[in-house]
Amino acid sequence: MNGSKHTVFFLLLFAALLGLGATLFISVSFGAKELTMSTVWSAVLHYDAELTSHQIVHEIRLPRVLGAAITGMAFAVAGAIMQGVTRNPMADTGILGINAGSTLIVALSFAFLPNLSYSALILLSFAGAAMTTVFITLLGSSTPGGLSSVRLTIAGAVVAAILHSLSTGIAIYFALSQDLAFWYAGGVAGVSWSHLKLLVPIILITTVWACTMGRSISFLSLGDESATNLGIRTDKVRFLGMVAAVILAGTSVSVAGSIGFVGLIVPHIVRSLVGVDYRKIIPLSSILGSILLVWADFASRMVNPPREFAIGAMVAMVGVPFFLYLARKERRDL
Repeated sequence: MNGSKHTVFFLLLFAALLGLGATLFISVSFGAKELTMSTVWSAVLHYDAELTSHQIVHEIRLPRVLGAAITGMAFAVAGAIMQGVTRNPMADTGILGINAGSTLIVALSFAFLPNLSYSALILLSFAGAAMTTVFITLLGSSTPGGLSSVRLTIAGAVVAAILHSLSTGIAIYFALSQDLAFWYAGGVAGVSWSHLKLLVPIILITTVWACTMGRSISFLSLGDESATNLGIRTDKVRFLGMVAAVILAGTSVSVAGSIGFVGLIVPHIVRSLVGVDYRKIIPLSSILGSILLVWADFASRMVNPPREFAIGAMVAMVGVPFFLYLARKERRDL
């Protein structure tokens, strides 16, 4: 029985990888500027900096598509981790306000440190996500009865609203609205190879680290008492899981802006396919998260070329109804 389950998982993983490969190829091949398939392949395999068509593929489309894939992976894995360690089915870095904390730090950096390097911006974005996570957890725990999934969600929504208001106020006061519009709406149009050199190692290493915590998170998702009886140090696992989620969220927001709902939608889809084992949920979520955000970016470019639609809005079209469905389901279960 277990053997058949593992076989199904590996088949799903293989199919997801094939789907990701096809998605990446389609997204690189098509855009506002029509290019032949042979030109695209030539630009990828034999780049010639003298050719404008090669520059479009190599310097614009490739980093953009890879940026969407890696940030989609990060948001999906962060959401899966948070849903596991908090036992909150509605947990997502956007919904819980963690993305808003990073966005506020980005706004402050633009206002007071305009010449900040990208590596420093990543660190500050991570710090903003970490401080917001701590504050939301303390706020949700301060009420009688302690922390619950509903209180955590409400606390996150309240904090997110406050932080978004502060970010907007800073943007208006310092005349940064145009510069910060990208981070508010979310997008990967500005991703470059220099960004990816920092972004990819951080996210891949953190994702692999998250996969190694899969067994412990699976036990933790059953409840603290059950996990403790199975020899799991619940506080340690919860802390390390939140650290991984904060790293993934903070790093992604620094390059792609505040994109919500990826970490909400993908883990639920994966759980319906493979069950509640986080050793399977995390790796499969990473691939499906990449696919989702690459398709969202592709759709944002192709709706009305050469104009672009915000990726965050594209994902929200699916994410908002999904969140309302989960909220209604949770209410019935209370």
